[in-house]
Amino acid sequence: MPRHDERDTMQYRHVPKNGDQLSALGFGAMRLATKRGRIDEERATRQIRDAIDKGVNYIDTAVPYHGGESERFLGRALGDGYRERVKVATKLPPWSVKTREDMDRILDIQRKKLQTDHIDYYLLHSLDANHWKRLRDLGVLQFLDAAKAAGKITNAGFSFHGDRKTFFEIIDAYDWTFCQIQYNFLDETNQAGTEGLRYAAARKIAIMVMEPLRGGMLAGKLPAEVTQCYSQAETKRSAAAWALRWVWNHPEVTVVLSGMNDEAHIAENIQTCEDALPGTMTVDELAMMERVAGAYKRLMKVGCTGCAYCMPCPFGVNIPQCFFLYNEYHMGINRLMTRGMYGMGLMGVMGTPADASLCRQCGKCVKACPQKIAIPEELKNVRRTLGGLRTKLLLPLAKLMFSAGVKE
Repeated sequence: MPRHDERDTMQYRHVPKNGDQLSALGFGAMRLATKRGRIDEERATRQIRDAIDKGVNYIDTAVPYHGGESERFLGRALGDGYRERVKVATKLPPWSVKTREDMDRILDIQRKKLQTDHIDYYLLHSLDANHWKRLRDLGVLQFLDAAKAAGKITNAGFSFHGDRKTFFEIIDAYDWTFCQIQYNFLDETNQAGTEGLRYAAARKIAIMVMEPLRGGMLAGKLPAEVTQCYSQAETKRSAAAWALRWVWNHPEVTVVLSGMNDEAHIAENIQTCEDALPGTMTVDELAMMERVAGAYKRLMKVGCTGCAYCMPCPFGVNIPQCFFLYNEYHMGINRLMTRGMYGMGLMGVMGTPADASLCRQCGKCVKACPQKIAIPEELKNVRRTLGGLRTKLLLPLAKLMFSAGVKE
C-alpha cells in the first residue's frame, strides 16, 4: 500500500467548472522510461508512484503513446491503491473513428486497458479543423454527453494542434471542462497561443499545457547564446526550471504536463512547481526569457516538437530525429558529434537506415503534422546539411567514438 504522501509543498490549481484541485505539475505518459525499446515497467512504475506520493495527482496518456502500450502500462502502474489518488486523462483518437459506434467501442477498450470503470478527464485528441469537423459530423458531442451520463467519463475536453480560428470555434461549441494546448515561451503566437489561452480561461475552462519544454529542446544542452542569457539571471536555475516557471507564471494555466522519465528531472520539476506561482516572475526575469526566445528563434531551422504524429513514415524516415539533429546542428551544439550521431543513428551504420534521403515526398507526414511543417522540403535541407560527403567521411571515426563510449 502507498505511504502517506507529502502534499504540503505541492502546488494545486483550481478547475473552475468542477472544483477539482489538481497538481500544477502533471505526469505525461508519452515519454516514459524505456529499456531495449520498450517501457521499463519497473522503473516507470516507481517513478509514477513516487511522483504521486509527492503530490502529483494528474496523469495524462493516450492510445498511440509507446506504440499503444502506455494505457495498458498505466493500468498496472496505478494498482495498489494509486488509481484512487489521481485523476487519469486519456484521449479519443480521431484517426481511428469511422462511425459513431467506434467512439463507444474505443472508450470501453481504454477503460479496460486502464483497469478503471471511468476516465476522469477525457479528451478528443489532437483536434484541428479537419478532425473537428469530421468528429462533430459523426456526433462526437452527443457521444460525450452519453458517456458522461453513463458514468464512463467525468469531464470532457480536447487537445489542440490547429489554427486559432478553429480553436475559438471548438471552445464555443460545447460546455468543455478543460482543454489541452501546446504552450511555452517559443509558442506564444503558434496554434492557440496566448490569445487562445486567455479566451478559454475567460470561459472558465481549465487549461492543461503540453510541450512546455518543446519535447525537451528547451532543456539539456543549450546554445551558447542561450546559456549566456541564463547566466545573467540573479537567481541561478536550470533551463528546464526557467521554462516551466514561465508557463506556471500564467494564472490561466491549470496543469503543466511533463513527459518525465528521469528521477533527477522528476525531483527538480516537483521542486520547481512548489513556488512557481502565477505572477511571481520579475520584470527582469521575463525580459530575460524574451531574450532567450529570441536567441532560439534566430538559431532554429525547423519548429518540430518531437511529438511523432508524423510517424511512422511509409519509407522509414525517422522524421523527429532528423529534425532534432538538424536543429542541434544549427544551434551549434557540438556539430562534429551531431554529424556522427546522424550517420551512426540514421544512416544505417548501426541499424536500419532512417535518414532524410529515404523521403519520397508522399505528403502523408504533412497532413499529420500538428505544426504544419513542410516536412518533405525540410528533409531535403536535412539531407543536404547532414547527409553529405562530410558526414560519410566521419562514419569510421564516429563508429570508433561510439564503440569507445559503450565500453567505457
